[in-house]
Amino acid sequence: MATAGQQQGQGAKRKPVFTKVDQLKPGTGGHTLVVKVVNSNTVVQKGRAASSHLGHTRVAECLVGDDTASIVFTARNEQVDLLKPGATVILRNAKIDMFKGCMRLAVDKWGRIEVAEPANFEVKEDNNLSMVEYELVNVGEE
Repeated sequence: MATAGQQQGQGAKRKPVFTKVDQLKPGTGGHTLVVKVVNSNTVVQKGRAASSHLGHTRVAECLVGDDTASIVFTARNEQVDLLKPGATVILRNAKIDMFKGCMRLAVDKWGRIEVAEPANFEVKEDNNLSMVEYELVNVGEE
């Protein structure tokens, strides 16, 4: 419902098209999503022993989602602090990584995470896309 004043003008910023979690597919990227964080589990916390010049590397697997589905988001370093359980975040330029045949959502250096106003939806946890295992199928072998 754009009024004439909101139409694409000279230099107008394109409004991002928000993707719903249930639309995510393997091998895709450039997604902008609004998700709520269900939980967060730290999986890697490398300290000085690994490499002192890099500092600490923290990785957490966070279950995030919207009213259509949920997915595991891999948060790294300062992203871990933003993805607190109960928080609503906007993931900009997010991409799908595959981990052991399952989808993981991630935001690399080309994307960003913004803390948003609390969303008024319940996360659909019973449709966890990261629980779906994808097999590499060679098409054309009948």
